[in-house]
Amino acid sequence: MPEPADRPRSRARGRWPPPATALAGGLAVVVVAAGPALAEEAAPGAAAPSVRCAVTDPRLAELSGLVVVGEQMLALNDGGDQVAVFGLDPSCSVVDVQTAPVDPYDPEDLAVGPDGTVWVADTGDNNSDRATVALHVLRPDGTASLHRLTYPDGAHDAEALLMAPDGTPYLVTKEVLGASAVYRPAGALVDGGTVALERVGSVDVTLTGTPGGPVGRAGQLMITGGAVAADGSALALRTYTDAYVWPLQGSDVAGALTGEPVRTPLPESPQGEAVSFAADSRALVVASEGLPSEVTVVPLPVAAVPATTAPPPGEPLPSFADLTRSDRSPLPAALIAAAVATLVVWLGGRLRRRS
Repeated sequence: MPEPADRPRSRARGRWPPPATALAGGLAVVVVAAGPALAEEAAPGAAAPSVRCAVTDPRLAELSGLVVVGEQMLALNDGGDQVAVFGLDPSCSVVDVQTAPVDPYDPEDLAVGPDGTVWVADTGDNNSDRATVALHVLRPDGTASLHRLTYPDGAHDAEALLMAPDGTPYLVTKEVLGASAVYRPAGALVDGGTVALERVGSVDVTLTGTPGGPVGRAGQLMITGGAVAADGSALALRTYTDAYVWPLQGSDVAGALTGEPVRTPLPESPQGEAVSFAADSRALVVASEGLPSEVTVVPLPVAAVPATTAPPPGEPLPSFADLTRSDRSPLPAALIAAAVATLVVWLGGRLRRRS
């Protein structure tokens, strides 16, 4: 059964950022004291990025979520009228599609649980008006679950999902001024029911000077995706321009995010939202919206790679075949939003008040 919409949907879902010319040069350095600001200096010692392949399938024109599974990948499109996870081979060709009979509101990120389930974060909320957000769970046997969640402090736009090794999902919000909040379910998830979220931390980013993204300098502040290494050794969050990597002990995601991350500038892209660890956990794999979308391997600096790695707790990461089925469903790309003038006025007012 389709998920009831909280409000009538905007056709701009998933395409909040306006053209770069609207905001370029319009932001000063913003530091919010809610948590430790992320280091502005990138760590040295990493090899050059390399292009793995390019996504050209029109069903992935708004690629926003990515998980590497061995030599293959799982990919999520931002939008569409059905929950769908696409299986990609090493050449970035779509070879399988796993679906759920749910009409999502605004899917943004993707993760694989310790038991082989695929999690889709239907948590985008460009207008901050959703009464609930949702996590869709797709199982290898073809069944699916829907878990609705509510924030304790009003609606948020979230594009990053972090799946802890123990199976606890964490959401990280996308904030215009760089101060993102971290949430997790306050209780056990209920299939078809609604569970409250609790705020467990924050992540504050500052301007880095790295080029890229659709909104100029503002893109350096917005968290657009997240990933946890398959071996449980590290977690990562990305903006439109940079990636931040923290070491992870056990499943304490909230605790890990209080530490000092290692920043890695990412290759310039039009709207980079997808991020995953490589199979060996020693590199990141990133991609952008738009076609063709280059899937790029970004080796991590030495400082971001754990000295030793251990097998993840529980069962091993399932194979690509276990995670996908042969259902196929084309997804239309969402329309590009406008409303640039209103956004610029709003941002200008916020910045004047802060100064």
